[in-house]
Amino acid sequence: MSVAVVTIVHGRSAHLRAQHASLARGQAPEHYVVAAMGDRSVVAWHPAAPPTPDVVELPVRGGLLPLAAARNAAAARAVAHGADVLVFLDVDCLAGPALVQEYADAARDRPDVLWSGPVTYLPPAGRRGYPLDGLDALDDPHPSRPAPAPGERVLGGDPDLFWSLSFAVHVEGWRRAGGFCESYVGYGAEDTDFAATATSAGLTMGWLGGARAYHQHHETSSPPVQHLADILHNGALFRRRWGRWPMEGWLVEFERMGLVEREDGEWRLTSSGRVAARG
Repeated sequence: MSVAVVTIVHGRSAHLRAQHASLARGQAPEHYVVAAMGDRSVVAWHPAAPPTPDVVELPVRGGLLPLAAARNAAAARAVAHGADVLVFLDVDCLAGPALVQEYADAARDRPDVLWSGPVTYLPPAGRRGYPLDGLDALDDPHPSRPAPAPGERVLGGDPDLFWSLSFAVHVEGWRRAGGFCESYVGYGAEDTDFAATATSAGLTMGWLGGARAYHQHHETSSPPVQHLADILHNGALFRRRWGRWPMEGWLVEFERMGLVEREDGEWRLTSSGRVAARG
């Protein structure tokens, strides 16, 4: 039995290296599979300390990142290596010292559960970067998700609260869920779809207090106007698959900005939205 940490990356080389350093300080996984989406810089990366990255390359077509396909490809490589536990960690996330072991123990105890851990959004790093040996002192989990205390496990809850920043699943559960739907390209909804698929396949949501992750700061916007076209495309796909729109909080914000409008239950770009979507 072995554990694989899976991450996907495009243009976040500094964050990827910091993540690797955080994994090296804790219980390092046996496998570290990195799916590089149109990012050749990752291929030439050979860190001295374990875990040694195994890089899977995927092309980027039309400027849209294949997030779902990249996770599936990296997971397939990890399974081929013999991993029985898959830990998915966003490239921006640093691993707390107990994250890998906590996920491994929980997934093996309950292979029918899709496990997520609390994530802290960090402020900008100083000149020396984040204190990788003192991440616990920065712990302040995001308030929009459950955050059990270390040592606690909570089962059940709303699948819509699942996010792909940090989660783990036993390979048995992964196979039951069938992976991510690769019809999603670009930003948004593929993780909500995965949670819906997993729970429909009989998996239970679970929140694991000991699996703490720490999201490195980067500039962003809220709502994410730069992803407007992706959100409309993927939201419409989710609507066809599940009968409802995801990400409605963002869609309402876009509506207030005059970028989208709702007609007969469907969200569409306005003329201003079409201009914004073209960048």
